[in-house]
Amino acid sequence: MRAMILAAGLGTRLKPFTNNHPKALAVVNGKSLLQRNVEYLLSFGIKDIIVNVHHFADQIIAAVNENKGWGANITISDETDIVLETGGGLLRAADYFKSEERWLVMNADILTNLDLHKMIAADNAYAIKAEGDLVATLAVTDRNSSRNLIFNQSGTLCGWKNNNTGEEKWALPLKDPNSAVPKAFSGIQIVHAAFLQEVQLRGKFSLIDAYLQLAQHYAIHFYDHSDDILLDVGKPDRLEKAASIFK
Repeated sequence: MRAMILAAGLGTRLKPFTNNHPKALAVVNGKSLLQRNVEYLLSFGIKDIIVNVHHFADQIIAAVNENKGWGANITISDETDIVLETGGGLLRAADYFKSEERWLVMNADILTNLDLHKMIAADNAYAIKAEGDLVATLAVTDRNSSRNLIFNQSGTLCGWKNNNTGEEKWALPLKDPNSAVPKAFSGIQIVHAAFLQEVQLRGKFSLIDAYLQLAQHYAIHFYDHSDDILLDVGKPDRLEKAASIFK
């Protein structure tokens, strides 16, 4: 399996560090977030990784080259011309995955001990059940979050809600609002080839918007790993917390 680490973001929540550096190079106990996630993927046998870059792209490229990919085969997807967001970034890297049936995509600022072998096994089961119509399996937890993905009782993606503003986006209507299953997205997903074949959005767009579009006709399920460690290292105080957990 190949993987993509999304590292092109501006990292505005991580200022002042990101005034002069990309967030993927923020350091936790002597290792950058990028290095930690490369090593995380390697621990599950994933050696072929593409990393998209935009904000201080030259620093990420230099770090990859100087450290020989930390043992992985790293390819750079250059987005220095424009910020494409998560969905647009994946679409630009489509050629890297053109002969793959599925691949893993994760945010550079996520640290976790999620067992990818278990998630892949769950994705296998969903794929068999969906009979070729599975687009993605999304890692989620039951943590409090400002935004939730909404699934039905069968575990199929139906919508999205911003809990702060009340904004909602729906792919499939829920007959009974009480049947909604809200989950917080972990920024980790297994994406199937059907995504690249069927997605209609182009340019700058988020993966969530693409999933909501595709969920109208294809299966998108969740993998709940609420018992695992998951830390979004997007703010300075989270770096301190990460240092106390990830040695």
